[in-house]
Amino acid sequence: MALEALDQPKSPAASPAAGSGCASGSCGSSADKLAHLPEHIRAKVHNHPCFSEEAHHHYARMHVAVAPACNIQCHYCNRKYDCSNESRPGVVSELLTPEQAVAKTLAVAAEIPQMTVLGIAGPGDPLANPERTLATFRALSEKAPDIKLCVSTNGLALPALVDEICEHNIDHVTITINCVDPEIGAKIYPWIFWNNRRIKGVKAAKILIEQQQQGLQMLCDRGVLVKVNSVLIPGVNDAHLPEVSRVVKAKGAFLHNVMPLIAEPEHGTFYGLMGQRGPSHDELQTLQDACAGDMAMMRHCRQCRADAVGMLGEDRGAEFSNEKVAAMDIDYAAAMARRAEVHAAIEANRSAQQQQRPDQPSETFVPITALLDGRKQRQPGSTTAAAPAARFAVASTGGGVINQHFGHAREFLVYEAASVDQDVDVRFLGTRKVDLYCAGGDTCGEAEDALADTIRTLAGVTGVLCSKIGIEPWDRLEAAGLVPNGEHAMEPIEDAVAALYRELLAAGRLTAPPAATALSA
Repeated sequence: MALEALDQPKSPAASPAAGSGCASGSCGSSADKLAHLPEHIRAKVHNHPCFSEEAHHHYARMHVAVAPACNIQCHYCNRKYDCSNESRPGVVSELLTPEQAVAKTLAVAAEIPQMTVLGIAGPGDPLANPERTLATFRALSEKAPDIKLCVSTNGLALPALVDEICEHNIDHVTITINCVDPEIGAKIYPWIFWNNRRIKGVKAAKILIEQQQQGLQMLCDRGVLVKVNSVLIPGVNDAHLPEVSRVVKAKGAFLHNVMPLIAEPEHGTFYGLMGQRGPSHDELQTLQDACAGDMAMMRHCRQCRADAVGMLGEDRGAEFSNEKVAAMDIDYAAAMARRAEVHAAIEANRSAQQQQRPDQPSETFVPITALLDGRKQRQPGSTTAAAPAARFAVASTGGGVINQHFGHAREFLVYEAASVDQDVDVRFLGTRKVDLYCAGGDTCGEAEDALADTIRTLAGVTGVLCSKIGIEPWDRLEAAGLVPNGEHAMEPIEDAVAALYRELLAAGRLTAPPAATALSA
């Protein structure tokens, strides 16, 4: 029984971006897909790697772990404060004071100039630690005004802190909302800590849901962009999440991020120890597509650590420990000038990619990796095609291009190509993490188990695009029915996917991916 208040329509004063979706359900994969948004909203998401799928190819983010305490317990969470071996929310290597967090942010912004966003996401709940969280934001808004500020929260304490969030120029907020039905919530949250009391069961879930919805409405009424995260828990909230998407859209949320449950037993969560499984790739995609009818969907989330640093899909946090940062001499005024130069180059590259015509190679494109280390490479053009849908896995380190060796990939970006009106429509579906196959030197080709696991992870994919690939993995991929391809190195991803799709279509080699597995009831 969902709360009646949740069905109330969004206030007319809510964010003008509310309810704007993308036809493909994959918001932000190109500049055109943001064209329907008001200019001030486009400006907010244009270089935000978490709020824009297209931007995540070009810009980096970082999280600072200043918030140890949490005011709720989730069955999927086990916070760890001194861990470098796990990559998931709630895990950090070092807890920081606000002063240490500011120093680390300035160091990262100087060393990784494409970093545009600073977020506080844990390892507890930032708004359960308001003094530490707001002190960090306050200092950064003064010392690094060119960095976007974001906060992620479970929403329990949100309504009381909306004014202060707005005062500190935090105009991107993420709320984790896993349900709008207290009966379902009681299966996810064993307790909350509210008004100095620990409350359990349906009563606790009802309070949490009411606070989340009130905070969401207040933020949207103030023009703050809100992303809603939802953890897909098979058999618990899977059938319910389309209703969650409908409700948060009506309240004014900008983006919905449906994430898979992480429930390996070694993480020590309640769900993990009790054998609760996570969703398959097909289950996740099916649910995201079901929600996309009501809400613009985020599909590029990496479920980052609470101290993640770098591009989405990578973590350079070990380079910026407190000890290393203390030894750095940062001239942030000079760093800001360098950041502005790099951002301008990134935007020139993005514009060149978007304006490039078929069969007309662009001489102006410079991959950001080349820009940062002084190399320059030419960007070839591409053409388009037509017919049945097929999925493709892409190895990329960023820049929106295919620029990674197959054996060096720790994740693959999965795209779907299909014939639409005599053209090829390419949409991003999500990411699939894999173990490193090649560590360099003489070790390439020795990781048989890793290669076998990668092939299993890529089930349902037709082709694999990378910058290079060895003979053994090439043969193993072909034997498994996959089409390896290294001929589109340094090309824009969507162009390369379309080109390979057309090539396979012309050769009669296309096979549709297997039907998605039905979600559990």
